Amino acid sequence: MTKMDQIEIDLTGKFGEYPLDALDKFVLQTHLTALATRYCQDRVKQARSYMKSIFDEAMEQEYLVKDPTRKLKMPKNLRPKDKRVLSWEQLWSILEIAARRDRVLLALDMTEALRPSELFALRWRSFDDANTLAITETIYRRNLRPYGKTPGSMTKVHLPDGLANEVWAWKLESGDVSPDDFMFPNADGGFMDASNYRFRVLKPLAEALGIERLNFQILRRTMATQAQSMGSVKDIQAHLRHSRPDTTANEYMQALPASVQQMVGSVYLMLMKGGEEKQSFPDFPQNATNFSEAPSLSC
Repeated sequence: MTKMDQIEIDLTGKFGEYPLDALDKFVLQTHLTALATRYCQDRVKQARSYMKSIFDEAMEQEYLVKDPTRKLKMPKNLRPKDKRVLSWEQLWSILEIAARRDRVLLALDMTEALRPSELFALRWRSFDDANTLAITETIYRRNLRPYGKTPGSMTKVHLPDGLANEVWAWKLESGDVSPDDFMFPNADGGFMDASNYRFRVLKPLAEALGIERLNFQILRRTMATQAQSMGSVKDIQAHLRHSRPDTTANEYMQALPASVQQMVGSVYLMLMKGGEEKQSFPDFPQNATNFSEAPSLSC
């Protein structure tokens, strides 16, 4: 049983031996509170949503006359969301010490912000031997499926020249491969399991570099955060293939302290330049905008 299997069992609850009408609000609230001690708030909210959906369907099918989840409350003091991101230096260090296969795989994932369900489903027919990678399949519960998490997930993504060359070199190193072969197969030639990859590859890399935690969600969030100075929210939304821009902005793009400090310094300098008396401020930090570079401010 994988860690994800255990989480899914925990979220839905081990209530199989009990009839539906024996599960009252107290039992369900106690279960939800217990989950809050082990999982983050997103998981607990997911569990509450599952339970409400189950009992909503039971009401619809007339198995119950009263919904025990109607007044089910979220536990207090929920664990905060994990919003950590990595620095460019940490990303470079990961690629520097990674084995050849993992360097190509992680460089592809870091650049294209692929979900693991998309990354491990890639076959050589997905690669046009140039600058395009087509996402046509995903993996869910160890099964391949011809659709993705969102309607925009199944699309073609652009590979920069350097990354395309690395993928091409990996294809040559992989030997006599067919279009249906996976780009990053397991020992048996099938697709790799994301949970096993986290345990066997990402965890040792994090430990070797002193990184507290490393997984695909953190890499995807890091890409969205570090790219905010390189493109608009719409650009990053399109790259992550989210259905809504607020998901990109609120859940993935995190504030960068250095960027915030630079913005505050620039705002203050603009205010001073807009005044009647023009003064120079030689002691401002280097990341502040110079007067000569700042546009004029009309009052």
